[in-house]
Amino acid sequence: MAAVKGADLYDDPVFLAGYRELRRTKRGLNDVLEIPAMAALLPPVRGLRVVDLGCGAGELAVRLAEGGAAQVVAVDSSKAMLAAARRHPRVRYVRSDLADLDLAPGTVELVVSSLALHYVEDFAGLVARIQDWLVRDGRFVFSVEHPVVTAPQREADGVIDNYADEGPRQRKWFVDGVVKYHRTIGSMVATLGRCGFRLETLDELQPTLDQVRQHPHLAIHRRRPPLLLFSAVASEEASALTLDSSDASDPREL
Repeated sequence: MAAVKGADLYDDPVFLAGYRELRRTKRGLNDVLEIPAMAALLPPVRGLRVVDLGCGAGELAVRLAEGGAAQVVAVDSSKAMLAAARRHPRVRYVRSDLADLDLAPGTVELVVSSLALHYVEDFAGLVARIQDWLVRDGRFVFSVEHPVVTAPQREADGVIDNYADEGPRQRKWFVDGVVKYHRTIGSMVATLGRCGFRLETLDELQPTLDQVRQHPHLAIHRRRPPLLLFSAVASEEASALTLDSSDASDPREL
């Protein structure tokens, strides 16, 4: 099974058709669970300079701009997603792989990412760069798939085995070979700390019983949390930090 990563995934016509249908019918986790939970966690954005990592078609970026953000730099590696993105005078779209993205130090107050960072191989390296981009006390708010979802080595059985063994996992999601990167909760929290962030919120998102009654397809997500939501504050000067991302690749060494 050939691996499919990054822009190759969201520019694949079969995958893209399936993904767009999922969003159109609102049968995913975005509309009912992730979007309202992230909105509740975000700080007031009026006047803030914001970066949206893995912006997709720009829904979050435009909501932030409509909420008063001074500027939103919305970044994605997919040509197809950016071509379909909503336009707004205070949203600037940038096509870039997150592994290659670099911004000037201390130039943004808020970095957000919605369900994109589990596609990033070098999480520690990206978090270190985000800390550098943020002003002191700037915020980093992001959601990812929960490690109990990414952990199984064999997709078919869904068994949470080899939880401590971080790294790529291949799944079938509209197409075969979709690559996501499994990390433990402890590893992600430790990486944030090593990079100078103070963790404020860690939420394991699950639908409520009322939400399941209204949206029965969400029932499986009462069995285990599907998503993690983080909010962290850049509490240390970037110049005081040193991080070799290769040192942080194994959670047992953090």
